Amino acid sequence: MTRRDLQAEAKKLGRPWDTAKGFDHSAPLGPIHPVVKVGHLEKSAIWLTVNGEEKQRSDISQLIWSVGYTIAYLSTLFGLFPGDLIFTGTPKGVGAIQKGDLMKGGVDGIGEFSVRVV
Repeated sequence: MTRRDLQAEAKKLGRPWDTAKGFDHSAPLGPIHPVVKVGHLEKSAIWLTVNGEEKQRSDISQLIWSVGYTIAYLSTLFGLFPGDLIFTGTPKGVGAIQKGDLMKGGVDGIGEFSVRVV
């Protein structure tokens, strides 16, 4: 999720957007599965609904860099450990959410999440 107010201010000042992306509760997650159990997915739908309306849908195969390549590359820059999370961009369809909205998302074959905005 992104706080557009903080992102716009940071852009205007030529500053990093980290506070707009890394605020409390900014990353709802589904279950985490070890790669030894699920493998490196090359094709699987990724989706998000808000109040039952589909807002985003794509496939992991549409990522600019594969999951495996992303992990391999980042591991040359950082120590990666079990449970570490790597965040990438999202499919088209971003939009505002409101207090009370119910967001559901997931990766087919891996898991889903559900979170109500408070």
